[in-house]
Amino acid sequence: MFKTAITEMFGIKYPIICGAMMWLCKPPLCAAVSNAGGMGNLTAGNYTTEEEFRGAIRETRRLTQKPFMVNITLLPSIRLTPEHYRMYFKVCAEERVSGIEFSGTPVDKAAGMQTIEGLKKAGVKLFHKVGSVRHAVHAEKVGYDGIYAAGIEEGGHPLNDDVTAMVLIPRIAESVRIPVVAVGGIADGRTMAAALTLGAQGVMMASRFIATRECQVHENIKNELIRRQEFETVLFGKSIGLQGRAIKNKVIDEILSIERKGGGLKELIPLMGGERIKEAWEGGNVESAPLMVGQSIGLIK
Repeated sequence: MFKTAITEMFGIKYPIICGAMMWLCKPPLCAAVSNAGGMGNLTAGNYTTEEEFRGAIRETRRLTQKPFMVNITLLPSIRLTPEHYRMYFKVCAEERVSGIEFSGTPVDKAAGMQTIEGLKKAGVKLFHKVGSVRHAVHAEKVGYDGIYAAGIEEGGHPLNDDVTAMVLIPRIAESVRIPVVAVGGIADGRTMAAALTLGAQGVMMASRFIATRECQVHENIKNELIRRQEFETVLFGKSIGLQGRAIKNKVIDEILSIERKGGGLKELIPLMGGERIKEAWEGGNVESAPLMVGQSIGLIK
């Protein structure tokens, strides 16, 4: 039914890629998406040792014979160090994963062109998630194989240019020659069709995959996503240069209050830390941590 540059590049049935989700994109969900005809995602940040990360790649391959993406997010972190990122690059090259979804700092700036060249030599397809034409043009120039065009609707960390997917997707598609994957506000066939019409060669969905049986998250979270509507997410963290989008809840209200009062990273980090989010996903407390999802929750039934 579908034939696009993305389905051709990876030999998959549908041009649907699961986006990175910290603590959630592990082998069972990753393999399930790939086995269904799309491309699953294994989020590197879930793993802090080489043994764990390599083991997760091999466990995913045990569960599926089909290609999947690995995410590496290069953003400020308390838990992850430059040594972790170098380990992720090394293991991905040695294991010859199908593709990497990079987000945050461009890899050529964070780790040098030799990292990009080494991964490409290993046959790894490289994509960068961007929120602007200028960043897409840069990614093409340094040798990426594709672009994720991420509109402000997305969960996680949208660029603070605040451009919607409806505008960003065609702008990037007309500005680069490499394939574009649409990100932000996509959760069903209608929104996928719209993205392809705008010039994308595939779509990335993340929030939609949380409310599935294969996602290892507490049932309270899944039910909350079904209950919530498109106007019930909010942007936060812009004052510290780390903009995010999450469901409105008590901890987000607290974060926004601190930002309004001029509070800084020292006050905000305890409320935004990864371990806090992990506990919420696993324990089902929808008020205790930033739950990073996009406006597409309004489409999740």
